[in-house]
Formats: sequence, C-alpha cells, structure tokens
Amino acid sequence: MTSTPLPRARPNGWYGMLVLVATESAIFGTLLATYAYLRFRDPSWPPPGVAPPSVIAPLVLALVLVAASVPMGVASRTARLRRAGPLVAPIVLATLVQIAYLAFQVHLFSDDLARFSPRDSAYGSIYFTVLAVHHAHVAAGILLDCWLIARVRTGLTEYRRTAVMAIALYWYFVSLAGLAVTATILSPAW
Repeated sequence: MTSTPLPRARPNGWYGMLVLVATESAIFGTLLATYAYLRFRDPSWPPPGVAPPSVIAPLVLALVLVAASVPMGVASRTARLRRAGPLVAPIVLATLVQIAYLAFQVHLFSDDLARFSPRDSAYGSIYFTVLAVHHAHVAAGILLDCWLIARVRTGLTEYRRTAVMAIALYWYFVSLAGLAVTATILSPAW
C-alpha cells in the first residue's frame, strides 16, 4: 500500500495577509455602504453643479488593474511550485502596470478636485474618501512589490516564497476592491 503525501498547508504569512484582506474588506464595505446610504438619502446625486463621473477612463483603468493581477498570479504560482524560474519579470511587469494605473488615477483625482471639493457636499466627501482609500491601497501594494523585487532577485527562500504568495493575494483583493469602487463611483452615470 502506497501512501500519498498530505498537501502542504499554506504558510502563516499567507494567512496573515488573508486576515489583513478581511479587515480591509470591512473598511471598503463600510465606505461603499456609506456611499450607497448617502446616495439614496439625497435626491440629487451628484449635487447640482457637479457633472456625473466620466465612465470610460475609470472603467478602462479598473480593467487594467485587474489585468495586473495576472502576472502576480504567474509569480505566485511559480513561487508555490518552488521554481526559481521566471519570478522577477512578472512582478516587475505587474508593478509597472500598477504604477501607470496609479499615475492616471492621481491625474483623474486632481482633475476632479479642480471641479468640486470634498467640503462642498456629502457626495464630494464620500467620493474623494473612497477614491483616496483605494489609491492608498494601490500605493501600499506598489511599495510591497518593490520590496519583493529587491528580495526575490537574490534568491527564493521559504520566507520570500510566502511573501510572493501573500502579496499576490493582496493584489487580488485590491483589484476586486477597485472593481467595486469603480462600479460604485460610476453608478450615478448609469
């Protein structure tokens, strides 16, 4: 009788990231619920003088951010299989796409700030809060990517392998949160 090896459990670092993602999900859920509450309490959403948000650019950018999860998934799979092979290149590619995404989003954010203020209405307040929180998560993820690139270039240890998988999990969450944020923010235009 041959015995099959038991599947390896996920490392503690991965579960730590899962707990972080769960808490961050609560933050995003609260913000998006606040947006919905305010929207349905105010008959003029967005308020007079504020044009509904543009649909094309934010939608394309959200899809670009989701696409950046693909190379992170490749890196995670490579690390999970304990291959030292193509690990740095997909992370670098994802990081470059994420930086481009954030740069475009910051540009759109500053354009919106020139058109209306978070101080003017509940709409402006929640609109800019939701976007700023999401952009902060993208910026934090980019910093994690840069740290990861610096570490993985010198070799794949068990600790770094766990870091690749955990950071990929973080990006899956940020991408899904980006879709939810985009759908919420664009809802007045639909």
